[in-house]
Amino acid sequence: MAAARAASEPSADEGTLSIYKAARRIKRRESTLYNALRSVADDAAFVAEIAALWPALPLVANLRCGLWYTQPRALSATCYFKSTDGHAGNWGFSTARLNLHLALLAGERGGCIIVDSTRKGKRFPDSMSKTIPIWCCVLNRAIQRHRLRAINQGSGLNSEMSVAVPKGNEEKYSGSSNWDSSVHLPVWVLGTEKNAIEGRIEEWADQFESCGADIHSLSLGLQKPLRPLWISQSTRIWLNEVPEHGLWEFTPIILVSASASGTVPTQRMSSEYSWRYIPGAGDDEESWARGLTPALFWKHSYDLLDGGPDLCNQLVADIVEKDRVYRAQRGEYSPQITVKHLNSSSHNDPYCHGDHTTITQSMNPDPSAIAPTNTQYSSDGHIVFWIGASNLAVSSTRQVADGLPDVDCILNCDSTSRPPCGSSENSYLELPIVGSKDDRFSLLKNLPRAINFAKKKLTADRKMLLCCQTGEDISICVALAIITRLFNDSGCFDCGDSFAKRDITKLEMRKRLVFICKYAVNARPSRGNLRQVYSFLCNEKEQLSC
Repeated sequence: MAAARAASEPSADEGTLSIYKAARRIKRRESTLYNALRSVADDAAFVAEIAALWPALPLVANLRCGLWYTQPRALSATCYFKSTDGHAGNWGFSTARLNLHLALLAGERGGCIIVDSTRKGKRFPDSMSKTIPIWCCVLNRAIQRHRLRAINQGSGLNSEMSVAVPKGNEEKYSGSSNWDSSVHLPVWVLGTEKNAIEGRIEEWADQFESCGADIHSLSLGLQKPLRPLWISQSTRIWLNEVPEHGLWEFTPIILVSASASGTVPTQRMSSEYSWRYIPGAGDDEESWARGLTPALFWKHSYDLLDGGPDLCNQLVADIVEKDRVYRAQRGEYSPQITVKHLNSSSHNDPYCHGDHTTITQSMNPDPSAIAPTNTQYSSDGHIVFWIGASNLAVSSTRQVADGLPDVDCILNCDSTSRPPCGSSENSYLELPIVGSKDDRFSLLKNLPRAINFAKKKLTADRKMLLCCQTGEDISICVALAIITRLFNDSGCFDCGDSFAKRDITKLEMRKRLVFICKYAVNARPSRGNLRQVYSFLCNEKEQLSC
């Protein structure tokens, strides 16, 4: 009897299921690829409706999640605000992510609409609740200080300062009642948190002024202070009472949270298929997108959504592979996509349909940032950012395959791409630099060769292209090392003479990074790579002193 009862009862491993495992299985069943794409398309329709209310305002995606909710043809620019800078107790103003191009764009067009989303059951991500409001306030405070200093100089105004404060408008630009530099946070932020943020605004404004940012250009470009406004799917808007953005006493930064705030996926119906809505589906794309990018999704959105859940995975695989082959034929970095199941036991799970996967592929997003006047487009639409008059340009390795007539030599920081046709040792240097997460000293070990190559070419007045896989991190850090080591404070090439005479501090390096970001608006250098640049510069300084 005991033996029969034991045989009839399932074993502990087979019959018992923890709450955590059960929740994970349910989540995998609901978070299919088709559900995610359908949810993105549904939320993108809401974003398009909001954008249509203010058609004159440019639509901006906050990287990287916001790219999924905006069609590329409707996108005017991208920005990069991190939620971690708005987490409770960890508030901050990042001088490495100034997003000054966004402020200038808003000043030129009378405002802008920023799109982002979150999975966490909140209406807005912390990047919209606190990071962007802090950014608006710090910029407003710095501009107010700049104009007050110009006015206080009185008759001693030089021509540059007098432009910042038009004659007869001193009161308009300096009066606190007219130029609002206070913190504007959403109502759901606690009062204690708001007071703590307000107490640090002056400190952040000091950091902004000391980092070398071009506050004068901001003062000229912004006639009204920046102010955030929040819109979600829960917001009620009376269409017959939508205000004109030009009538507001501020420059509106309209923050649109694309997804509904529900924490539980809801069942929805289309004309043919039933699907589960996933809030913030565009977040953490590596875990679900199977190599699909926002640009590829919108290019093939009708086929993917009309194919239904049964064909979705295969359609995505075909699209990604065709795109990989196309880029490989053009000499671009195009690793084959490897789809791995997170848990081998999921094959035996009757509720798992193989949709919850991990993608082994490096990011290679499309550069859709707003292009300043120093931006050049190749015949294939790729973007090259020229850093002032330094004869240095930065781009992704996509550009290496095509080349540019204005580039004399190439410093390639990505060994996975092929050298361009006709390249020689005199005009092409390849450095096998990897990210700081893979090798903490890879950049540090290769910077001496990069500096020597750049010094030789810039001395000969050659124009040089710096490229890496994305054009946003490693190439930016190499450019930072070159400009700090070989250029003076005015941005003129001097073979490193001024470097031997000045002290190297993190503040000085930050100023030069701000200078680069003024032109390369898509720059997103990682902290690990910036540390390696600083270590290299300190080592160079020690060698010169010896």
